[in-house]
Amino acid sequence: MRTGFVYDDRFLIHDTGPGHPERADRLLAIVEKFSQLHLDEQLVRLAFEAAPVERVLRLHDPAYVERVETACRMDKRFIDSDDSAICEQSYEIALLAVGGVLAAVDAVMAGEIHNAFCAVRPPGHHAEHDRSMGFCLFNNIALAADYLTDRYGLERVAIIDFDVHHGNGTQHLLEDRPDILVINLHEHPMSLYPGTGFAYEHGKDAGEGYTLNLPLQEGTCSAEYRQVFLQKAMPKLEAFEPEFILISAGFDASKDDPLAHLELTPSDFDWITRRLKQAAAIFCEGRIVSLLEGGYDLRSLAECAAVHVQALLADPDDDRLMMMKTGF
Repeated sequence: MRTGFVYDDRFLIHDTGPGHPERADRLLAIVEKFSQLHLDEQLVRLAFEAAPVERVLRLHDPAYVERVETACRMDKRFIDSDDSAICEQSYEIALLAVGGVLAAVDAVMAGEIHNAFCAVRPPGHHAEHDRSMGFCLFNNIALAADYLTDRYGLERVAIIDFDVHHGNGTQHLLEDRPDILVINLHEHPMSLYPGTGFAYEHGKDAGEGYTLNLPLQEGTCSAEYRQVFLQKAMPKLEAFEPEFILISAGFDASKDDPLAHLELTPSDFDWITRRLKQAAAIFCEGRIVSLLEGGYDLRSLAECAAVHVQALLADPDDDRLMMMKTGF
């Protein structure tokens, strides 16, 4: 498989300050791991630039976007909450992250690559219409889904978010749309930030039924997670018959992550990725773009991201063999 890779050293400029979990070292750890495993030699590096602000304004409030730009220009340290740290260059870097994701979408739609992994920051799935939350400024994945429906006229785009924290921003930006299915697997909102993503949240108005939340109890292990994924997430995805699959790839459901309480291992992220590839092969010519979200233990993050990308790179025959070996 030809797998694209979106990364740029400029993402490191987004300075969140000492001790912040969402730090530049996260990307450095991933890039170093890819180099150690020679994955960088197999990936197709994609060229990209910042997205035009008009694209961001399709989903985000103009006053909010202006507020982010102004706060950064004034070199403020935070916006909206102490979680969302910024620096003077953060506005431009956030636009660059969106631009990288859209470039990956373009490359997949053009048939230049089969799928892509976007190692971008700041992450996006907590960003709401008019405010920053949870380290996120602009909602990269929601903007990518909107781009696919607007630019390419797709009628069914699926988002699968396996970050351990509920993707509240993605849900709220898209919950009234029947053309975008949003599936979230996350730790239960009663025990983890941001406190949203209950099972009864399933969309509204025309989007009723196009949001699926699968909250998981603290301590959920591999077998339990896979059962939920197979019995609830996959049937919903398959019934939707997506024309494109987007992944909010947070690796903080790992048992080693310091900010959550699930018990997944790297092999689980390999398994999840291969399952989604299998669905993509059936419904949308293998078209997948995956975006980095969370993951805050550097060793675990790098290892999980590596197995995720190795699975994206794998030949479809290897995927089928792996499914047979695992028994799932």
